[in-house]
Amino acid sequence: HSSKMAKVVEKLGRFGLIIKENGGILGSVKTLFRTDELKTGTLIGEDKFGNKYYHNPMYFMGRSRWVVYSDIYGHDYDGSQVPAEWHRWLSYVADEPPAKAKLPQSKWMADHTPNTTATSDEYVPYSTTRPKVEAWKPNRN
Repeated sequence: HSSKMAKVVEKLGRFGLIIKENGGILGSVKTLFRTDELKTGTLIGEDKFGNKYYHNPMYFMGRSRWVVYSDIYGHDYDGSQVPAEWHRWLSYVADEPPAKAKLPQSKWMADHTPNTTATSDEYVPYSTTRPKVEAWKPNRN
């Protein structure tokens, strides 16, 4: 009976820690609304866009590393907002985060930009040739 009680106390303690690490009750509700889950972990680093990266080996591989997107994205965040150097860590390509990895930097390397598909900034190509088929336009008398 005492082992069951110990497990309940341990779960309640972990729940309290998760609530605390997510900014209290209101912060936890906000996090739940944005991400559909509450986690606890160690802050590993932050990128120049304000995204924060966490790790907790208690979770199984594939779920033990995660990103909390910056508030500047609101609810409109997606995976393309993670820079390549952090993507390699999140995807378990490497165990060391970018600050410790000594990644090569060259002048020709462009800064990371998120994918703008389906936004007002998306690239829309246009044709410079006449269409081969003319659309039918009915007479309106």
